[in-house]
Amino acid sequence: MDTASLIAMDLVLRTRSLRGAARTLNRPVSTIAAAIARVEAEISVRLVEKAGSGLVASLEAIRLEPEIAAAAQLARQITGDRAIKFEALERFGQVVAQGSIRRAARALGMGQPQLTRQVTHLEALLGASLLARGSAGSSVTEQGAALAANAENLLTAWRNISRAAEERFRKSAATARLGSIIPLGYESEIARLLANLAARWLDERPRAPLFVSSTTAEDLLAGLKKGLFDAAFLDIDHLPADLDGRIVSTTPLAVVSTQPAGSIADALLLSPLAVPSARSGLRQRINRILDDHLSDTERSAIRLIEIDSIPVILNLVLHHGFVSVLPQASVARIRGDLTQMPLPARYDMAFQLCWPRGNATIAQAILSTIDRAAPESLIVNSGERVTHRQDQSTVS
Repeated sequence: MDTASLIAMDLVLRTRSLRGAARTLNRPVSTIAAAIARVEAEISVRLVEKAGSGLVASLEAIRLEPEIAAAAQLARQITGDRAIKFEALERFGQVVAQGSIRRAARALGMGQPQLTRQVTHLEALLGASLLARGSAGSSVTEQGAALAANAENLLTAWRNISRAAEERFRKSAATARLGSIIPLGYESEIARLLANLAARWLDERPRAPLFVSSTTAEDLLAGLKKGLFDAAFLDIDHLPADLDGRIVSTTPLAVVSTQPAGSIADALLLSPLAVPSARSGLRQRINRILDDHLSDTERSAIRLIEIDSIPVILNLVLHHGFVSVLPQASVARIRGDLTQMPLPARYDMAFQLCWPRGNATIAQAILSTIDRAAPESLIVNSGERVTHRQDQSTVS
């Protein structure tokens, strides 16, 4: 770590802009980006993310922002905007504490000539004499004593910022990162499967945490490609060529509303339609259902709203007269006036665990845990059909 990176990080957090920090420091944007990467690597946590033309600070960055600002101010008092490695400041502090370069070199386990060169380089960077050299040895100058005191304050502040980094790094290295489509209700197949997996994983692998993040199928595919996830549960039919996968569960779909209808087409045309966005696998399945059961004229006449939240969609159906297409398990225990029109088995939605081709270690561990948890996790083949009756599940 170095003083210039810390100062750049502080400016980025204050301006929420790489370019703004670069202009202030009169440095290339690439240099500021590299400084951010160094700080984030040192403390093992992401601090900022790109958002349009600016940056968004993470929750951890917001928590650490006052401490980073205070540490950066100490760095400015010592070095201005020059880059001095914390290691150099620590070693000079050892020289002051030991009273001589020779004793400090012995304590640090390094050669005296090397340490002498580093102190000389530090003096050149700061434009000040830190040690007064004479025939009887060296003594600390007034500037050197001030630097040693300020450096100790800076290093203490940095240790406070980064004290959890080693533990975060260990957890990050050991953590299995699992992505999942957003569960379609607390009783949905994916919610049950994830809960069973998480409980059993904790029992079997207490030292290897499982991190689960739910988002849309589109974002999960991007996350797998970028290495953000080791594996992901998806609800899509066809995988990209660079992914492998295994179906772990299927569930039937139904048209749901509060009004009876004679046919699937009639049910879909009863009221405005509430559906997830095209970023989800469920929406792709709904599009297929609409294509199969409605004419072009009927499709163009549909009033449709896209919402990537099943609870909101259910509220629209129950309280505002909308229609939707949802997994039967997600609405099995909803109030009695909710009408379900089951859809044919060819529209059943399959959930599959996917992973980058050639990198199946975590995925195989997850599949092994799921298999040992059966039948609770409802592991079925792609041709089977799952239905729910209260707390029981049947495969037909």
